[in-house]
Order: sequence, then structure tokens, then C-alpha cells
Amino acid sequence: MSQFESQFEENLYQLRREKLAQIAAIGEKLGLSHADSTYPNSFDFTQTIPELRAIGDPKSGEELEASRVEAAIAGRIMAIRVQGKAGFAQLQQGGQRLQIYVRKDDVGEDLFALYKLLDLGDHIGVRGYLMRTRTGELTLHASPVNDKPAIAFLTKSMLALPDKYHGLEDVELRYRQRYVDLIMNSGTRENPGAPSSAGSLIAGQGGVPSPEAPQISPEATESESSPGNVREVFVKRAAILRALRNFFDTRGYLEVETPMLHTIAGGAAARPFKTHHNALDIPLSMRIAPELYLKRLVVGGFDRVYEINRNFRNEGVSTQHNPEFTMLEFYQAYANYHDLMDLTQELIMTVAKEVNGTTITNFNGVEIDLGKWTKLSMREAILRFWPENILAKPEVADFASANAMLEWLDRAIANLPLQESGSIYAHPSVEVAKTLLHCREAIQSGTPYGKCIAELFEIVAEEHLIQPTIIYDFPLAVSPLSKVKPDEPDWVERFEFYIGGFEVGNAFSELNDPDDQRARFEAQLTERERGDDEAHQMDEDYVRALGYGLPPTGGEGIGIDRLTMLLTGSRSIRDVILFPLMRPHTKPVATKEEGQEHGESAE
Repeated sequence: MSQFESQFEENLYQLRREKLAQIAAIGEKLGLSHADSTYPNSFDFTQTIPELRAIGDPKSGEELEASRVEAAIAGRIMAIRVQGKAGFAQLQQGGQRLQIYVRKDDVGEDLFALYKLLDLGDHIGVRGYLMRTRTGELTLHASPVNDKPAIAFLTKSMLALPDKYHGLEDVELRYRQRYVDLIMNSGTRENPGAPSSAGSLIAGQGGVPSPEAPQISPEATESESSPGNVREVFVKRAAILRALRNFFDTRGYLEVETPMLHTIAGGAAARPFKTHHNALDIPLSMRIAPELYLKRLVVGGFDRVYEINRNFRNEGVSTQHNPEFTMLEFYQAYANYHDLMDLTQELIMTVAKEVNGTTITNFNGVEIDLGKWTKLSMREAILRFWPENILAKPEVADFASANAMLEWLDRAIANLPLQESGSIYAHPSVEVAKTLLHCREAIQSGTPYGKCIAELFEIVAEEHLIQPTIIYDFPLAVSPLSKVKPDEPDWVERFEFYIGGFEVGNAFSELNDPDDQRARFEAQLTERERGDDEAHQMDEDYVRALGYGLPPTGGEGIGIDRLTMLLTGSRSIRDVILFPLMRPHTKPVATKEEGQEHGESAE
């Protein structure tokens, strides 16, 4: 199978291979080996581009001329022009760009011939001194430094970068080829506050423009429509992880690692990925959560533990779900869910300030203040956000038992107009109406009524929880690992927090009664027999661990990907995962028309 997406791409590859051969010939003429001429092992740079910009940006052209700041940098060519005996190019490295100026009289005939063989995407090293063009653009003027050549060829980009006018904008292609996405949608395309490279003039000679100064068009360095700074999203993601670790480390938590391969998938209601270990001849599952292992550690005497690692759930893909995702889970002995509510608010505010410098973030066009939180019980949230056009609004008493809920469902459904077929509700809040019908049928067939309360909450309230909101007190039926409320046996001490309209974290006072835990696992087995493939299996070893005594403990899990979405304003989880899971690619990607590849060196 060919590595190329089109015949044009294959032809282009061959063209660049021929250019590489010409570059090798120039290098050998200058005394280099073939390997050092084509794919050298290193380049002795003195600064990265961000470091050099930090040195040069504060200085005026006169200051740079007086101090003559010499440097050697390396980077990828993102724009290049040659005209006559001179040329400009933009190098990108470390998320920033710097313009270079190459003149034949300074670099020599052979290296200028090499320069004319360069293409967009090539890596080069450049030595010289800093200057400013007449329009103020900070520029490295290529020239020999300490008898070392002004230009060193480092790597040829054998495949063409995307069209310079639009970059890499195809969303699916960006996810599949994240390496190209990072090249095209990263870094500073222009020097902030400085004029474009277009029309750059060489300073000096009484202000007369150098006749050899070429121009780089604005389109060569700036896309009119861009996905934004992709690199910055992942730099910020790393900062979020550092901030989280610092938060817990300074509070006496111990970071641990627990198994990814489980003999029993537990700790969450989810479908696992299944595999098989050949040597032991046993079935295994990729973990859906680390919870049961982390609580084993609390039993063993680690009073405060946390883990940041991958979970795997064999479920659907959406803007909020990826089968492989990163979770933070932490557990604190001698604490309950009220303690974790306070800790959670402090955690999110601290991380936001450390990463963004403020608690204000913008997500889906809405300004969110991560410093202002609301608390509602699940029942209160359903009542607060109940649609006005659904009659028979429930009261708290309607959620007291299965019979009470069935009576209310009968009243609510009786007030919904049906189409003639009677199968679909002709109602503005059709999803709520369908949920009411489903809940009545489910409870009548023996499904715990608490599951229907949770389902109603998701349909009625969840989308409204844009500002930070803690939803507490969940039905026992959907919380098999949570501690029951002392005064309400059908409800547990659990909360979830929502931001931007979706759940970000889940926490509860941990169940630590081994007999109660065994009974709940047995109830889950019954649900599995009824067809619920997300229900827990019996984990005998975990029940045994509880027999040694789990102290009163609060535990919580927070989705790192979703938190990153909120703090970076990314609308899809795929925008914050470097390599999201994609369906195997079967169709050729769109290519430019033959003969119109942008960026081949002009002569």
C-alpha cells in the first residue's frame, strides 16, 4: 500500500528527494559527509527562538546595532521568499517565530544556493546577529559566527505543509495528523505589536530601503481563519496537571499508581474493554476506574492518596466522551462529602488562577466565574429547572418512594397530549415527555425508582448547569459505592459538580460497611442478570479489604480532559487530547490541485 495520498503527492516527494540530493552535493563540496549534509545529528544553537526573542524584543534597532547580539538558532521554515541575491524566511520553534534575513554576499555562493533549495517545513540552523528591519521586525541577519557557517541544513520536509492561506482546518484531519496540526496552528505568527514581515526593509544607509530586500506577503505568515493556537492548549494542559499535583502534594497527599489491567472491572458504571492474558490464561479488562484499588490503599494506612492516569470505557464517542481519557481520583480518610465539597471549590479556583491568572473563563461563548458556586440537591435541581410546559410539576414528596413517584408519573403523563398513533408525545418538551413514559414503565417492571430520578435530572437540569454547581444527595440505586444518608435510606452522601453544562467531577462519602457493600454488589449482580451490562460484578477481595476496616473516607474523581476544555475554551474533548481515537482512515485526504503546491521556493 502506498504511503502517498495522491499521485501529485508522490511526484512532489520525488521532487524534494532530488532537492535533497542537490543539498547533499553542496554539503560535500563544503567538506561535509553525505550524512552530515542531509540528516545531521545535531546543531549547536545558543538560544531557542523564545529565548532569543526575550533578549531582542525589548531592544530598539539602535540598541541591537550597538551591542551586536550574535546568536545561533534552529527551527522549521514557515515562510520563505528569495529575490535576486537576498531572501527572508520565518523560522518556528518552541511555539514562536523569528524572521531571518539571508544575503548572498554574507553567507557565500554555496550556502545561498542551498538556501534557494529550501522548502516550507524544512529544518535549518542559522547563525548571525540580531537587527530590526525598517518596519521594526526583529530579524536574525545570517552571517558566519566564530568561523562557523551562517546556515546549516538539518532536515528536509519531504511532504508539503498545508496551504498557507488556510492552514490545516479540516477538523478530522487535524485530529488524525496532530503533528501537522501542531506545526500549522501553533506559535506566534507575527511579532505582537510589530508590523508584518510584508514590506520589511533593511535599516541603514540613511533610511534608504535596500534594493535586495524581498517581501513576504501577509498570507505567508498569517491565516485568515485558524483553529487557534493548538500548541497553547496542550501547554496549558500540562500546566493544569502540574497545578493539580502541587495542590495535593502540598496538602499531604501521596501520588500512587494502581493497575490498568483488572480481573474485575469495578469502581464505575461503565462497559469495559476486554482482553486476555496468554501466559496466565485469564480474561482481563482495561480499568474503568481506579477507585477500588485506591480505597484498598486507604485501608492499608495511606490516609491521603491520589492518582492521575488513564481510564478506558467501551462506550460512545462525542464532544464530551473519548474511550480513553484521563482522570484524577483522590481519597481522604476521616472526611466526608461535605469536606470534599469545600476542597473541590478550592481546588478548581486554585488551578484556574495558577493556569489562567483568573477564575474567569469563557466556554461556548459564555463567561463562567469559577469562583462563584451554587449548591442544589438533585431533587431541588429537578424542581428548579422543571419545564413550564410540562404540567403536574413534581414536589419533593413525589420522590419519597416508588409508589409516590408512580402516582405522580400517572398524573404528569395524563396531562400530555398524544398524537393519533399514541406512540409519540406531541409536546414541546418531547424528551422530557418520553422520559416520563419510560420511567413509569421501568418502575412498573421492577427497576429501582432512584434510577428514574437520576434520569429525570439528566434530562431536565443538566444542560442548565453552566456556572459552577454542586449537585448533592443522589439515589442509592445509582450509587453502589456511596454511604447511605443516616436519615434517608434510599439516598446517599454523594455529589457531582457541573460546569459548562456537563459533569466534571463525582464524589461521595465512601461506603465502608463490608456487609452493606456485599449486599449492594449482590443487588448489582441481579441488575446484570436483567441486562444491565454496566452493573458491578462481585469483587470478593475488595469486600475482604473492607473487613479490615476502611476509616470514614471521602473520595472524588475529576475528568482532566473536561477540566482542560473549560480552562482553554475548547468545545470538544478531542481538542484537548493529543491523539483522540478515530475510526481507521479509508478515504484519501483532500489535496491541492496539481501544480499548485504552495511554498516551493521561488527563484
